[in-house]
Amino acid sequence: MLETRLLVLAAVCGCARAPHAAVIPGAGVEQTEQGGEPPAQIVASFDGIGVGLQGPHGRWEGRNPSDNSLAVGRDYVVQIVNTRMAVFRKSGEIVYGPAPTNTVFKGFSGACEAHNNGDAVVRYDQLADRWLIVMPIFTRSPARPDQPPEWKASDHAYVSPPGVADQPGRAAPLFVPPAVPPGPPDTALRVRPSRPPEEKGPYSMCYAISTSADPLGSYYRYEFLRPLFPDYPRPAVWPDGYYVPTSTGDEVIQKHTCAVQRDRMLRGEPAVEQCMIVDGVNFLNNADLDGRMLPPAGAPNMVLAAGGTQLRGDFDDDGIYAWSFYVDWTDPTKTHLTGPETIAVAPYHYLCDGQLTACVRQPGTDQHLDAQGDKLMARVVYRNVNGRESVAAVHSVMTAAFGGGVRWYEFTVAADRRLQLRQQGTYAPDGSYRWMGSPAIDHQGNIGIGYSFGGTPSFAGQRFAGRLANDPLGKLTLREATLASGEAPQINTMRWEDYTQTAIDPTDDCTIWYVGDYLKKDATTYSTRIGAFKLCR
Repeated sequence: MLETRLLVLAAVCGCARAPHAAVIPGAGVEQTEQGGEPPAQIVASFDGIGVGLQGPHGRWEGRNPSDNSLAVGRDYVVQIVNTRMAVFRKSGEIVYGPAPTNTVFKGFSGACEAHNNGDAVVRYDQLADRWLIVMPIFTRSPARPDQPPEWKASDHAYVSPPGVADQPGRAAPLFVPPAVPPGPPDTALRVRPSRPPEEKGPYSMCYAISTSADPLGSYYRYEFLRPLFPDYPRPAVWPDGYYVPTSTGDEVIQKHTCAVQRDRMLRGEPAVEQCMIVDGVNFLNNADLDGRMLPPAGAPNMVLAAGGTQLRGDFDDDGIYAWSFYVDWTDPTKTHLTGPETIAVAPYHYLCDGQLTACVRQPGTDQHLDAQGDKLMARVVYRNVNGRESVAAVHSVMTAAFGGGVRWYEFTVAADRRLQLRQQGTYAPDGSYRWMGSPAIDHQGNIGIGYSFGGTPSFAGQRFAGRLANDPLGKLTLREATLASGEAPQINTMRWEDYTQTAIDPTDDCTIWYVGDYLKKDATTYSTRIGAFKLCR
């Protein structure tokens, strides 16, 4: 999300120094000790985009927050950090980048080629062996006659006009920037130029879909026009579409969930994007399919959100909200959301009272870190394990020890497509902070969660915990594994990651990849660590 939204949010909600809850709810589901089983096996660990990274096509240029995203294919790992992308072999060798993310749109024209605002996210579509890059454009284009009118919350979908005539056109090879020779780390202090007056035209959402399993190959490109600010996208793969929820902004309680025609995009044909607008709810997350076992034919995508609203000071709405998203690609007037259903869960209180407030302590500094505690984090995961359909979700909550814990859920999908709570827990084996998690479910039904770890006396780093499918309910039974230990505090900003991401390796449908931030000794800004874990036994 944009750094400029910080002061606006603090002014609107009065939460720059929001007080903690006097009584911490949900203590009854806290797991206050480590699991008794051996930790997950770490099978890969290497640095991604961050301090000191030199790739064949450039050096890393630091921007906060990292907006960390990764996806994993058969041979490669693709990472996007803020405005830069890179391609690695699974051994850790970087083979492309770091390059501006909008490089993938070079030659496409329009806003997708012209702008690179950050918040881009990458997914690997295991069903088709294709890469999907979703990139929002936060800069308004000049006014144009085909721009969409204002969208408001309603019971019908809006259709986004295409941004480029005759899109997608022919598949375009990924542009390869000139080689950059090795050199010292780029530590130059950059001052952003003042922004020109804002135009009156639309925002955009950009999609790039690879034509093969090779991320270094060619891509079909699409741009769709949006009248609403398209912040914080969280793409999800579903059989009938790619689903992308976004937010109008931090000072507005309005969210969107959109879908684009996956089958047409995979064939490089003209495609349609449809969007539903929802007022008065927290950040939305569409269910993202793990594995190759499909939901029943015609099953709608599921949309989840945490209860409460930070801007209204509502911290007592402790349910999980769920919608079903029915998309009609033949007649968009029939596209609709049903819900929300409120799923009763153990009470909770947002860690740090929500987003863009800072409570995660660090050694040796008064600079605390943000927790994004008001929202379900990426990804909300769907998995069909031999006919049992499960959905996993996590968010960051306060604990009885006044630290931070990872609240996690597994829901099952009933015959009527409603979600039912199967198990829940708050992972808080000590008084430290565990926050900003990302879950995955492997083909055996094991659940793994990567998350940030920190709080005095530990600098912020990355850890991983999990459980096996047949373990006692409500517990992460595997001992915690450390992916990256922090060695310095982050003092240049309170913004920490904004999100991280897990991904299932399609070669075995078992290995869980994860990425997150940490700081090296004496560093002034972050590095990222990419790792892979196995829970399968």
